[in-house]
Amino acid sequence: MSYYQGLNGFQQDRTQEIKLFTKAAELGYSNAHYGLGLEFKQQGDMKKARFHYEVAAMAGHETARNNLGCLENDSGNIVRALKHWLIAASAGCFRAMDALITCFEEGYVSRESIDSTLKTYNNSCAEMRSKA
Repeated sequence: MSYYQGLNGFQQDRTQEIKLFTKAAELGYSNAHYGLGLEFKQQGDMKKARFHYEVAAMAGHETARNNLGCLENDSGNIVRALKHWLIAASAGCFRAMDALITCFEEGYVSRESIDSTLKTYNNSCAEMRSKA
């Protein structure tokens, strides 16, 4: 991230950032896949962004899972978006829970589903707080 943002004495260098993220991703670091997903989304390469978000999400990266939901929603596939958001919210992702609440208000999510997910979300958040 230092190359991406030009922090810690490093000059901003997107090429170097992608090179280092790619190397870390090859070593199995899910956060690097997430970073590559962000970079490729910003560049407009949704195919590569989706790939890296999927790899990160499969490794348990809930924000990557949320972003997959956003990509699906942007593509008009609300059913797949909801599935991603349900998984991410259950893991404690605030953005995914917020998206689900909006979908509930718009009638895409049932009361039973939102109540169940909200309970799981709250339990996940409580568990994270207790570990700190």
